[in-house]
This record gives sequence, structure tokens and C-alpha cells, in this order.
Amino acid sequence: MTIKQKLIPLLVLACGLGVAHAAPGDYPVKPIKMIISFPPGGPTDSSIRIIAEKLGELMKQAVFIDNKAGAGGNVGTQLAARAEPDGYTFLASSSAFAVNPSMYAGKAGYDPIKDFIPVITVTTQPNVISVNEKVPVKTFAELKELAKTGKLSFSSPGSGTTPHLTCENIFHVNWKSDIVHIPYKGAGPASLAVVSGETPVACTAAFGVFQFHKQGRVKILGISSDKRLPSLPDVPTFAELGYPDINDYTWTTIFAPAGTPAAIVEKMNHAVNQILAMPEYKEKLDKGGLIPVGGTPQETVAYIASEVKRWSQVVKMTGAKAE
Repeated sequence: MTIKQKLIPLLVLACGLGVAHAAPGDYPVKPIKMIISFPPGGPTDSSIRIIAEKLGELMKQAVFIDNKAGAGGNVGTQLAARAEPDGYTFLASSSAFAVNPSMYAGKAGYDPIKDFIPVITVTTQPNVISVNEKVPVKTFAELKELAKTGKLSFSSPGSGTTPHLTCENIFHVNWKSDIVHIPYKGAGPASLAVVSGETPVACTAAFGVFQFHKQGRVKILGISSDKRLPSLPDVPTFAELGYPDINDYTWTTIFAPAGTPAAIVEKMNHAVNQILAMPEYKEKLDKGGLIPVGGTPQETVAYIASEVKRWSQVVKMTGAKAE
């Protein structure tokens, strides 16, 4: 099931939308800051950078990016939660936003429901498991056999990211394997780890290793989407491989601090939706393996609430811990 299929309408607004305060008629009157809770090079950073200039044109003010990485996305998220809810600070985060409150056992430093208003989900992409080109396997089944005979490790963008949990579920819950998790600070470093051979295996969103797979430097063995991607037609889904419950996505969503006027939320939502409908931006995102999403604030509220619930269940099932 895709993100768009999962989006459900709400009868009432939730997650802090509250009373619809009118935005100032001349908003915005100064540049807008977009805090990204991960380092440059990953899917969240790339999704926002692709649209940032055009977003600034539509909003009639510059949109500048402020990468605040650390603690699996918690550092930037905490900063955004404490920001003035005046429409000049937004957060762009990944699915880790929904995972971390459970992963960090109440120590993430924010409440995903009370502290933020979900504005719009910009992009999504499935997670993949890949191996370095020198690892002597060609299929996922062969990787499983190799895991029985040798000590392996896998990189991830960090503890609590959805790629990490996808692999916890497969390697440790399903395979009962002792493949060692090595968390990195973002998707970029995690992807480079498998390309260089620093780790033989990587668990990342598709974007992270997409180009390296095309270059033959890594081999993508499985993907967590509900069906094969047109851009990766030879990569089987985990459902095809015998893991029907693995249907995981890494998304990028823009959030506003709780208390931000509804009219401002609507204006940002409308501008991003406009960009995602433009063919040239669809093409730019597609080249990176990123799937544009969009939707209303109400749909985004519903989706994020469902993701917080879902990932808390996965954390409990896998026993994954912050590292």
C-alpha cells in the first residue's frame, strides 16, 4: 500500500491545527527557515533542496535551509518545536520523526502529535537492502545463506530510521541472524559506507544507493514497496521474496510548530502542492528515486498520526534500541 493509498480524510482537524487564525495579509515579509533534521546528501535534504528555490518564488521570500543533524533527527526536531509559531520556521523531517518517540523511550525531546502541525508530505520512497559489488551474492536468498556462515554488518542512516527498522525486522526477527547494525549520521554516509566496502550491506531508502546501483558499485537485492519501481524493474519486492509484511516507506514531510496559524499552514501547503504538480519537478524528483506525494493538511495530519502508531508497534516488535 502506497502513502497516497494510506492517506485518509479527517472529519475534524487534529494535531494542533486548532482554531483557524488568519495569517497576516502580507505574510511572508522576511525569509523562511526550513530546518532539516538530517545532514546534506540524504533523501530529506535532497527533496527540500530540489523544491526550495521554486518555493521561495511562490512564497515571494527566500527559503533557506538549515541542516541541524544529530540524535537520529531529534536535535533539529527539538529546535523546530521550540521555534516561534509565526510561519518563519518550518521543520523538514523523515519517517524518523514518527519513530523516535518510541525508539528513544520518551526521551526524543518532542511529542509528534502535540508539538507540531503536519503541513504536507513532499516525497516518499521505499527502503532497500543493498550489498557492495564485491560481496559474493546475487540474490536476497544468497545473502541469507551468507549471513549464516560469516559475520556481516549493515549500515543505516541511524537508529530509528525506517531503513534501520526494515532490516531489524528482516535480519533479526525473520532470519534470527546476528548481522551487526552500524548506524551512521544520515543516508549519505550510510550509502557511502556500502559503496566503499566499509560495511558489506546497507539498509537505506532507495534514493541513497540508487545511482550507485545504476553504476554497478552496489547491488540492490530487495525493495520494501508494494510493487516494483519502474526505475528499478529488476529489483524484487520483499513481498515477492516471501516477506509480505515488509511494506515500508521513508517519507519527507514539512511540519510547522504547534500554534502556527492555519492560514499560514494552508499557504505553505498550497505552494508545495503547486511545485509537485509541475512536470519539471516531478522529473527532478524521479531521477533521484523520489516519489512526489502532496495532499491537504488534513490528509497529512491523518497520515502522520497513523505512522506514529504503526512505527511504535514495529519498534516494540523488533526490540530496536537507540544506539
